[in-house]
Amino acid sequence: MTVTVTTLDNGLRVATDAMESARSVSLGVFVGVGTRNETPEVNGVSHLLEHMAFKGTKRRSARAIAEEIEAVGGHINAYTSRENTVYVARVLKEDTPLALDILADILQNSVFDESELELERHVVLQEIGQCNDTPDDLIFDHFQSRAYPDQAMGRPILGLPHLVSAFSRDSLGAYMAENYAPERMVVVAAGEVDHEIFALMVAEAFDSLNQAVSPAVEPARYAGGDMRSEKLLEQLHLVLGFEGVPAVDPDYYALAVFSGILGGGMSSRLFQEVREKRGLVYTIASFTSSYTDSGMLGVYAGAAADKGSELLPVICDEIKGLGESVTGDELSRARAQARAGLLMSRESAPSRCEQLGTQMLVYGRPLPLDEITTRIDAVDRKAVSRVAARLLSTAPTFVTLGPGGASLPGDVATLLN
Repeated sequence: MTVTVTTLDNGLRVATDAMESARSVSLGVFVGVGTRNETPEVNGVSHLLEHMAFKGTKRRSARAIAEEIEAVGGHINAYTSRENTVYVARVLKEDTPLALDILADILQNSVFDESELELERHVVLQEIGQCNDTPDDLIFDHFQSRAYPDQAMGRPILGLPHLVSAFSRDSLGAYMAENYAPERMVVVAAGEVDHEIFALMVAEAFDSLNQAVSPAVEPARYAGGDMRSEKLLEQLHLVLGFEGVPAVDPDYYALAVFSGILGGGMSSRLFQEVREKRGLVYTIASFTSSYTDSGMLGVYAGAAADKGSELLPVICDEIKGLGESVTGDELSRARAQARAGLLMSRESAPSRCEQLGTQMLVYGRPLPLDEITTRIDAVDRKAVSRVAARLLSTAPTFVTLGPGGASLPGDVATLLN
């Protein structure tokens, strides 16, 4: 295994994954802070903060940040999720010190300039508007809010327009100071990297991190429910889902295999039955989301409004029947898909950086490749049946967006019995 981990004196963890064939380095700062860390009054602050980190520091202007990294042919980016905020860069090996210095600078010395904040606020408001105009994005926000109502886990990552419009530079700075603590952060590099040298660089670069103890987050409380939103669209979009499993759950990989069999590709049951046999949809797929203390499995589909009443019972039949009728061939294909996806991703330095950072935040350690593949290969019919029973024991979450949702069966749970 090429992965090495060091914990610095200030509690910041450093993890590297050396790749002999690589000529570049992908590095990132993974922060275990996201939407679920927000109170209702500051929903969206994690995402706006991620944007503002690139808008100027005590040492660099927003333009200088972009020009310095691109002057060496590198790339820099960031994203916010429900539990994490991640800042990443990719450069040639010799430019690793520059990329690391920029990441350290934006996370320790951002000034949150008022004029830049006003501009970026409008950028985020346009991003929210774009999401609201994109039904196959918006419906997942609806799904999340119905599955986890009245709690941080169910609120939109982008936030609400009236809240984003009100954030001040002081509120951004206070949130960062309170939450961006070393015990919630890990600095990761994958590619042509020497661990000892990189760890020394990180220790020098990240010498001004806040030492405050981060506040705890509220536990996720899955509830499920029903939400139908009429909107003038060409298609009816729908998502049907259930409470899944946390990332640390023993059935994590069994759920992934279950999802693969159900709707993970062209050979999956849903694709074959719903699209190929019946022609009811263009797009249908299953998905899983796993958090530290909860998770979901869902099915997304988009169909003509007059096809919804035929589509929904078929989806329900496939879900409730899979646990008892899974075949050996289906198991083999789904396991092969999971294993191949994992192994193919190992050829990419950015993917390995992402995997390592996520593992360090979720599990507190890197997961050996053999451990993961062994757990995938161990998924059998019994495990799939067990996962199916777990899913169907929870309240379904059903959301629709577009024309015709109100005419579908009122109690989806009855279709699953």
